[in-house]
Amino acid sequence: MNDHPSHPAMKGIVEQRPSLTPKARILGNYILKNPRKAVFMTTKELAETCHVSEATVVRFVSRLGYKGYGAFQQALRDFVDTELTMLDRTDLSELQGPGTDRLRRVVFEEMDNLKHFLESVDLNVLNHVVDFLEKSHSIYVIGSRLSYTFAYYLGWSLTKIRPDVRIIKGSDSASIDWLTIAAPESLVIIIATTRYPNELIRLGKMVRRLGLTLIVIADSSLCPLTHFAHLSLIAPSKNIPFIGNPTTISCIINYLVLELASRNGGRLKQHQEKLEQAYLENDVLFNLDRDEFDIK
Repeated sequence: MNDHPSHPAMKGIVEQRPSLTPKARILGNYILKNPRKAVFMTTKELAETCHVSEATVVRFVSRLGYKGYGAFQQALRDFVDTELTMLDRTDLSELQGPGTDRLRRVVFEEMDNLKHFLESVDLNVLNHVVDFLEKSHSIYVIGSRLSYTFAYYLGWSLTKIRPDVRIIKGSDSASIDWLTIAAPESLVIIIATTRYPNELIRLGKMVRRLGLTLIVIADSSLCPLTHFAHLSLIAPSKNIPFIGNPTTISCIINYLVLELASRNGGRLKQHQEKLEQAYLENDVLFNLDRDEFDIK
């Protein structure tokens, strides 16, 4: 991990190091060499480990351009998260111990993530995303590996609100066909979670080459797909997940769908009446009024 100065969290330290005070340089060197340890430390713990004062830690973070230690720690968390293997995550996840403790920790971590998202989200960006969902000719929702779960959820939900929505699995080479023949006014939404599959990055580049509109929903501002996106929605996590943090991305999807539905008015009613008629005619969903499931 020491060989990645291109990441924002590390780049600032490397660039500032020559002009840092001797004590601040000690801090910077420790973080560069031990980001996985530093990311979990409070200002007091980091100060004690490096034998400097807490005030030195605060000044160091400010010198790097962060509003506070929490903002620096989030940037460091994002950096560490992109580098961790599954084995690393198992070591960090405290899998031993009572299940009730893990349940409490999981619930409170997800609550912290939702609170952090609510405090940091740009409402203008959210509204612009809904504008695209409302006005685009067609919508293609793409995910891969873990993020395909969210892509399917968003795509499936959008089909209940508007027509011309297609769900695409990023690992399927047919995705290239669908994007190539997409109408110029189409919207592409790529959902990406760490550790960011290369196939999604390639598709993101392709979308921009084709001149289509690209929206990225990701779990970190370090997601490489944000460089190609017209708009990005970030679902930040304050902890390093074992597999993933599903709650915030699911919350974003729920909001987008509800906001789009609130704008569609009469069109929404017509669209859903058409769907309900198809369900009824094709006996798609369980109907309580029917007796075929009675036990006789």
